[in-house]
Amino acid sequence: MTLKDFLLAEINREVERSRRALEQAPASKYDWKPHEKSMIFGYLANMVATMPMWVALQINQDELDVAPADGGRMEQKRLDGSDDLLKALDNAAAAARAAFEKATDDHLKTNWKLKARGNVVMEAPRYEMIQDTINHWAHHRGQMTVYLRLMGAKVPALYGPSADDTRFA
Repeated sequence: MTLKDFLLAEINREVERSRRALEQAPASKYDWKPHEKSMIFGYLANMVATMPMWVALQINQDELDVAPADGGRMEQKRLDGSDDLLKALDNAAAAARAAFEKATDDHLKTNWKLKARGNVVMEAPRYEMIQDTINHWAHHRGQMTVYLRLMGAKVPALYGPSADDTRFA
């Protein structure tokens, strides 16, 4: 199996897990957060919906500056409710899949840089950065499921059964 095939299969599995979580996102809870130091639910759910786009960036660009010196940042459109979140997930997943279609294993072995204010904060082969992004995505989806529980929404089964979804039982 090639790196490309391995990573694409993992992306596809994680898209479906993210879909199950995003389907439970209640509308009108965008600004909800469990603690004053926590991020708001809408921002967190938006990241879960759009993170496959990060993979497309890691394949199609050589670097990304997440905090450019000029103050410009990647815009995050407000997505409120599962319908908007699921559309964003579908678009982000399509972009990642399209990027993988054009990628080669040799390209995935070339370095990619994450910068902040022009300074390199991380640099590694693209395939490692993509794997880190997938792990980061799973982490935020896990946070999101805790928020869902605290809001009284259903928590989907992702890697095993939940109290609300026993599809693995």
